[in-house]
Amino acid sequence: MTTLIQAGMIITASETFQADILIEGEKIEKIGKNLTKPEDALVINARGKMVLPGGVDVHTHFDLPMSATVSSDDHYTGHKAAAFWWHQLTVIDLFLRTRIHYRKMWMHGMLRRIEKAAVDFGFHMNITRFDEKIALEISWVAQQGISSLKVFTAYNHRLRLQDARYSKYCVFARQNGMLVMAHCENGDVIDILVKEALQRGDMAPIWHARTRPAWGEIETILRMISLSAQAEAMVYIVHMTTSGGVNQVQRARQNGWL
Repeated sequence: MTTLIQAGMIITASETFQADILIEGEKIEKIGKNLTKPEDALVINARGKMVLPGGVDVHTHFDLPMSATVSSDDHYTGHKAAAFWWHQLTVIDLFLRTRIHYRKMWMHGMLRRIEKAAVDFGFHMNITRFDEKIALEISWVAQQGISSLKVFTAYNHRLRLQDARYSKYCVFARQNGMLVMAHCENGDVIDILVKEALQRGDMAPIWHARTRPAWGEIETILRMISLSAQAEAMVYIVHMTTSGGVNQVQRARQNGWL
């Protein structure tokens, strides 16, 4: 099928300009002004409208089990929301590593999610420990198309990957062309503050924030950047919530660490 989008305001990562777009099937063949209309082409008049690529949400949590509950959206409702509300045509979701072997989890999870998918998608894998056995499993996962793995610095005794293991994983990731992703909070401090809040009876929702101070994210972002730089590995800091965290990432980029 041939489609001609005419006179739209095209927005790219670097510029904005008015032009036509000629599409063959799912591939853009040409961009230019006053393109000739091919025979039998579908013509869309985009004058006065913006034309831009579909977005990619690189960090989603659909159908995610966590602390005896499951995230509200699955891989159908979440995908629909991504397409219609956020204009995201690709989402990359997270597999939590459980006691199930990577291979079994991959096959079972993929079959279940593919049935629901409404947009293009990919997956990150989460790891909670790192040793020779896990390295072999990760190598298999990479062969299936997963090129990024997420680690947590919080949720002690459940999801957290300790700093020493993180350093070893960074070296492995660099050697295998994989991207490191880090959820940055100070898990030790959180555990202390949560225990103290519970002892006082401070259980209102606001105490979720108060037991997770902003400086904990900032300190941990710097620590993960430092460990990754030492290993010469690339790290992607997920869902930052503090200006201080953004400052750390900007400084790391300026120094060529990210």
